[in-house]
Amino acid sequence: MRFVRHHPSVPVPKVYCVFVHRGQSYIFMQRIPGKMAGSAWALRSEESKRKILDQLKGMVQQLRNIEPPPGIGVSNSVGGAIYDGRLPNKSFWGPFTTADEFHRELRDSMDLEAHYEDVPDDLQEPFAFHGQQFPRSVLTHGDLSSLNILVRDDEVVDIIDWETAGWFPPYWEYACAWNVNSYNEFWQQEVDKFLSPMPYESRMESIRRNYFGDF
Repeated sequence: MRFVRHHPSVPVPKVYCVFVHRGQSYIFMQRIPGKMAGSAWALRSEESKRKILDQLKGMVQQLRNIEPPPGIGVSNSVGGAIYDGRLPNKSFWGPFTTADEFHRELRDSMDLEAHYEDVPDDLQEPFAFHGQQFPRSVLTHGDLSSLNILVRDDEVVDIIDWETAGWFPPYWEYACAWNVNSYNEFWQQEVDKFLSPMPYESRMESIRRNYFGDF
């Protein structure tokens, strides 16, 4: 969050201190008044929704325009291990020098060539997708659900829960926002309004999740 606060167009709470107590990490930070965007979303006018989503779109673009530090592959915002409790088997990953290393880890190190006879037909396409050359990683929040966007009236006042943020392949933000939890399914109807649609990439990630699990 401190990293993102250097870019004031993206609203994040101010961090006062970080400490460990009895083996647990804690963040003491600013409390910003607001409600989750998903709260009473269906009751908002289309104009109100548009204003919120347009602001969010601009904020995401600001994040993606930030230049990564030299030598960054796939990592957290400061080049360390990624945290994501939704990913299979463990919560901390990497860091990875390349997108290929990241994708290999997401497949539990399974390679198409080495395990061709064991790979189901519908999983071969995601393997091929992972094998392509990806553009440079972009700064990604990693969990842009309606639960993590705070609004006041028609204004986005805060984006919270940055623990999954980092430098990821460009499609990752969209795939994570689309593959929402069961309490946030309505948000799928809004994702294309603040993120560049990447339906193919999202489908590839959905197939991978079906086989290798996330939650």
